[in-house]
Amino acid sequence: MKEKKIALADRSTKIIPIQWDATYFFERAVRSMDRYHYDKALKYFRRAAEYEPENPVNHCNMAGILSEMGNYEESNRILDSIVNELDPEMTECHFYMANNYANMEMYEAAEDSLVRYLEEDAEGQFLEEAEEMMELLHYELERPTKLAFIKAREGFFEHDRARAMLEDGKFAEAVRLLESIVEKNGEFLAARNNLALAYYYMGMFDKAMATIKQVLELESGNLHALCNLAIFYQHAGDKEELAPLVELLCKTVPFHQEHVFKLATTMGILGEHGEAYRHFMRLLKDGALKSDPCLFHYAAVAACNMGRYDESRRLWQQVKKLDPESHVPGYYLEQLERMENGQHAAPASYHYHLPFEEQFRLWEKSTESLPDHMKRDPLVRSSFFWALRHGDRHTKLQVIQALGMIADNEVKDALREFIIEPQEDDYLKRIAIFVLRSIGVHESLHAILEGEETVIEHSRMPSRLPIWEDKWQSVLEAALARMNKHYDLVQQHDLLTLWIEFLSRVYPDVPKFGKVEGWAAALEYLTAKMHRREISYHEVSQRYGVSIATVSKCAKRIDEICGIKEKMRMIFPALADHRE
Repeated sequence: MKEKKIALADRSTKIIPIQWDATYFFERAVRSMDRYHYDKALKYFRRAAEYEPENPVNHCNMAGILSEMGNYEESNRILDSIVNELDPEMTECHFYMANNYANMEMYEAAEDSLVRYLEEDAEGQFLEEAEEMMELLHYELERPTKLAFIKAREGFFEHDRARAMLEDGKFAEAVRLLESIVEKNGEFLAARNNLALAYYYMGMFDKAMATIKQVLELESGNLHALCNLAIFYQHAGDKEELAPLVELLCKTVPFHQEHVFKLATTMGILGEHGEAYRHFMRLLKDGALKSDPCLFHYAAVAACNMGRYDESRRLWQQVKKLDPESHVPGYYLEQLERMENGQHAAPASYHYHLPFEEQFRLWEKSTESLPDHMKRDPLVRSSFFWALRHGDRHTKLQVIQALGMIADNEVKDALREFIIEPQEDDYLKRIAIFVLRSIGVHESLHAILEGEETVIEHSRMPSRLPIWEDKWQSVLEAALARMNKHYDLVQQHDLLTLWIEFLSRVYPDVPKFGKVEGWAAALEYLTAKMHRREISYHEVSQRYGVSIATVSKCAKRIDEICGIKEKMRMIFPALADHRE
């Protein structure tokens, strides 16, 4: 017995110590969760967090268990402390908080957390779940979610905004946004395609061509890019490059509705009207777009160009039913009879608006301002910007006046660029400067006039006079204030030019101006005469509140110096001397 005790004493006792650390308690917590023992799991996660208080994962796990147990408020308190104190990069905590708030039916708070998650999380781990929650919140709050940006889809949301800008005719804004998207994500081909179109709409043809070729370098079969390239080749008159591309497009039969529509409109622009008609009719037979007046118009134009006048009449009559307020179907139905008799060419444009010349004709008939539909229509705006770069002198003059009536930031940017173009006509640039001032651009303007770079300050008129007196400005303002609704911008600019010419010729012996209204009335009178408008001394004297003698005296003085009547005789030799 004694020997046995000794033998037992000789054995070395092996005790395995337990490692009490965060990992141990984490593993115990996970095993408890697997068995749905949430109380034990919570206890173990708390112990793990005690061992590693700076580790946000342990705290996040604890918040997750609390949420499973229905303790949403405590869960959110922990999640909030994680993103505000431990690790702001754990953006998924905002998604967990959104879930907790939704379970508490606190939908406004849920929306705030969800939006923060989507705007901060770059990985998009819970993107699909977040989109499902957005639908729930939309339903509960009865309004769209207040979301401006999804970081995990960086560029996609902004791209939608840029497309909306293009549809609204805000081309310069769209260009700035699309350029930033492409700079961040060079493989975002849809953004590159739309950037090319934006350049094209603004008349920046070289940039448009370079951008579309970049798309095709990245994806040679991109249908949108191929269609855009074909249109650009046609614009450039490059028949050699265009022919094989048209042949390829004629063989293309796209499946997706968006691609069918793109190809159809492209073939119409390229003059392949049979192909365009075939694709447009595919879309109409599909039924999804059967209430779209634009689509019926496009099909009507294609049919008309094919000589199928009965079909085009039927289609335009359908447009009239779908869009009774539009001028477009009525205009083309009126022209159709002349087309059938060969007296009028078939429409060259597939755009759903009146021809450019017809737009101007309607505007000129409206007397006072540009019709609202012309201001809003992005295709009309595109026509204006294109004509400002590529139109003839007369068209550019009309466009500058029209842009002055639109008067938004897009217009201001376009006119600022116009006045620094060396090849543009100086008179047109001076009109553009006048328009910029009249629509509220008060900062210094950089222009190229008479071949030299010039800075035009707001406090000075664009003249060579060494000074500009307040009294002279008062005369000008008195005239322009009364002319505003009765004279177009060109005529107002010509009054300004006449006043500067008079002052420049008499300087420094400028007469002492008593009643500024007398000189202002004289300027209006002479400007009206230069533009062959009906006017009398009596009429202007009444409107300016001065005597006929005062207006006559001032007008004769300006005429003596500037030779207005002599210039008019040279321009209109058959015009007899005017007698009051």
